[in-house]
Amino acid sequence: MEYLHTMVRIRNVEESLRFYRDALGLVETRRIDNPQARFTLIFLAAPGDVEHAKAHKSKEVELTYNWDDEAYAGGRNFGHLAYRVDNIYETCAHIQAMGYTIHRPPREGRMAFVKSPDGISVELLQKGDNLPVAEPWASMPNTGSW
Repeated sequence: MEYLHTMVRIRNVEESLRFYRDALGLVETRRIDNPQARFTLIFLAAPGDVEHAKAHKSKEVELTYNWDDEAYAGGRNFGHLAYRVDNIYETCAHIQAMGYTIHRPPREGRMAFVKSPDGISVELLQKGDNLPVAEPWASMPNTGSW
């Protein structure tokens, strides 16, 4: 397993960059604008992690700006932890066998979400290419929120 990033939802891009970039000294490593889904992702890394972050897309903070206005109550501004795994299906099967719910199954062989006992979302991402689509994951519905 490899630590990837922590996601935080933000309300104002410039104010957030003033804090994370200008005050904390983090460096923007990449930015993704998605007009269709109406969001912007801004990835930042500590100065000592910039080269690693650019090469491996990990060890970053992901600032998520949703273009549509939303009030983030109850900690909704904190999104999730993310980890890369060697085999998404084996990892999800193990987690499920331990009695935890797979809230967003890896239907496409790439991404799943589970929650900690305290309700913190954890994103699991397949290392490398997506695995071939497989059951029971392909037809498993989402459960609750993630």
